[in-house]
Amino acid sequence: MHSLSRNNVQSRGFLSAVLVVALLSSPALAWQSTVTAPAIQAIKATPAAKAAPAVTGAERKAAERVKLETIRDVTTTLSSNEFEGRGTAQPGADKAARYLADRFAKLGLKPAGENGTYLQPIKFRSAHVLPESSFMVGDAALKQGEDYIVLPPYTSEQVDQAGGVVFVGYGVVSPELKRDDLAGLELKDKVAIILNGQPAGVDVPAWRRATNPQTRAMNIFGRGAVAIIVANVGTPAQPFTTLANYLSRRRVTLASAPTPPFKIPPVLLTSDVAMEKIFAGSGMTYAQTQEKATSGEMVSRDLGKTATLALRLKFAEATSDNVAGVLEGSDAKLKQEAVVYSAHYDAYGIEGGRIYPGAADNALGTATITAIAEAFTKAFPKPSSRPRRSIIFLAVTGEEYGLLGAEHWVGHPT
Repeated sequence: MHSLSRNNVQSRGFLSAVLVVALLSSPALAWQSTVTAPAIQAIKATPAAKAAPAVTGAERKAAERVKLETIRDVTTTLSSNEFEGRGTAQPGADKAARYLADRFAKLGLKPAGENGTYLQPIKFRSAHVLPESSFMVGDAALKQGEDYIVLPPYTSEQVDQAGGVVFVGYGVVSPELKRDDLAGLELKDKVAIILNGQPAGVDVPAWRRATNPQTRAMNIFGRGAVAIIVANVGTPAQPFTTLANYLSRRRVTLASAPTPPFKIPPVLLTSDVAMEKIFAGSGMTYAQTQEKATSGEMVSRDLGKTATLALRLKFAEATSDNVAGVLEGSDAKLKQEAVVYSAHYDAYGIEGGRIYPGAADNALGTATITAIAEAFTKAFPKPSSRPRRSIIFLAVTGEEYGLLGAEHWVGHPT
C-alpha cells in the first residue's frame, strides 16, 4: 500500500502527512501578492514615528569606545578563505568558534559555555543531494540544480521512483469553485505535475482556500501518486535559478529534531525550460498548456510519458558550537540577570566546491558584538564599576538553517 494512501494518513494522523505537504507552502510556492492602491494610501497616512531622543554624553562616550579597527579586523578574518565560509557542522565553523573563544578570553570575558569553556557544542544532522542523482522524463535527462531541485525533508539516502506522467493542472478539487482538476485521472503509481499560480478571473479568497498546500498534496498523494513535480515556481524578482541556488544547498537540522516516521514521496521544483522538455511531443507545449490554464481552461491530462527519479543523498552528523562569554555584573543579586548581545557567526560554508564567505551576513555582526564586548571591558576594568546586571556576548551557529543555534541556546541556556 502506498505510504500516504488515505487510509494510512488517517491511521498515522494528519501531523505526519503535514511533514510532506508543508513543502508546498515554502516561499518558492507562496502566492505573489500585490500592494493595492488603498494599502499604499494607508501606509502614506500612517503617522511618522517620533524622533529618537538625543544621545546623552555618557552614551556618546560609550559608543566612541567601539573601535572600527576591531570590527574591520574580525570581519576580514572571519570572512577569509582560512575559515571556509564558517558552515555549520563543517571544519571552518570549528575554526571560527575557537577564534572567537580566543578573542573573548583575551578581552577578559568569563567563559559562559559548557564545562568552564566558551563553547556550547550542538549536534547537527545534515543532508545533501548528490550530483549523481538523476531524473528522466521520456528520453529527456534533466539536471539537478539546473532543471530541477528536490525539496526537503529527506528521509532516505536512496529514493527510486518511476511512473507515468500526469499533468493535473492546478491540482484543485473544490465544490465551492465547482472545479475538479483530478476528475477522470488515474494517479496511482503516477508522477503528478502541478501548476503553481492561479487562473484569471477566479474568486481569489475561494481559490486560496481550495489551494491550501496541505489540501492539494493530500488529494494527489492520497490517490496514490509517487511524486509531485511543481511547475511555474519562478518570478521575475526571484527566478528559478535563484531558488535552485538556495534550495539545493545542504539541509541542516538539529540532531534532536524529530524525523518523519515513514518515507516521504519526493516533491520537485522545475524550471520552465525543464517543463518544455517534459511536454515535448505530448501534443501541446508547456507554454501553450500554461496559457490555456491561465485563461481558465481545464487542461489536466496524461502526457503519455514515464518519469524515472534516482535520488542519492549523503546524510551526516557533526557538531558545531555556540560561543559565549560574560561580563559579570557588579550587583550580587542582579548579576544573575543578563543583557545579551548576540549575532550569528555561521555562513553557508563550502557548497559545490565554492566558499560562501558571508562577510556581511554575518561576519560583520559578529565583529560588532566583539567590538562592543571590547568597549565594555575597557570602560569597566574594575568589577565594582560594571553595570549591575551581567552582559552576555553570544555568537551562535546554525542561523542560516533556521536560527538553530539560537533555538538551542534558548532551550539550553549556559
